[in-house]
Amino acid sequence: MIPYAILVLGVGYLFGCFQTGYFIGRLNKIDIRDYGSGNAGTTNVLRTLGLAWALPTFLGDALKGLVWVLIVKYFVAPMVPSIDVSILILFAGLGAVLGHNYPFQLGFKGGKGIATTVAIMMGFDWRMALIGAALFILVCACTRYVSLSSIVLAVSMPIQCLFFYPGRWDIFVLVLLYALSAVYRHKANIGRLLNGTESKLGQKVDPKSGK
Repeated sequence: MIPYAILVLGVGYLFGCFQTGYFIGRLNKIDIRDYGSGNAGTTNVLRTLGLAWALPTFLGDALKGLVWVLIVKYFVAPMVPSIDVSILILFAGLGAVLGHNYPFQLGFKGGKGIATTVAIMMGFDWRMALIGAALFILVCACTRYVSLSSIVLAVSMPIQCLFFYPGRWDIFVLVLLYALSAVYRHKANIGRLLNGTESKLGQKVDPKSGK
């Protein structure tokens, strides 16, 4: 099991290193990481370049995670009948999240992994993905804080595991790693939320003037 877990984790990392937001920024002659929150995710693209560019960013970041876990689920795992498919999928997805958050080719400065994580959860257990997405939409609609919505989504995942996978502490620990990674990547946002200085959905950054 361990060699396969390391393999899918490593390949997943390479999948995750494809930074959709970075390439979208380059199409617009900017490095998206020099604007707004400084990360290469959908929210920063939305604030800096608008919805028309945020949508392909979201789709690209989601698909790179989903495509890889589906490859693992339907093509890699069946080659090893004795392997635990759920664990292998979670290792594969974790690699994609790490690649998205810390891409080696961009100096380990990427996004926060929320779109990628939701897509991975869709490949792992659609119930968890839908509940997480519903919580995200609800919190965002009430507060207009994308960061807070993302944190609530992330924290909900290990809690959901306790209900959907009782007694599966291996699954719980792996999903907890996803949640901890997301919360850690939002540490600056948490500080701004506590200080009342966090940007809300709809606030924009002028790409001509920078942050």
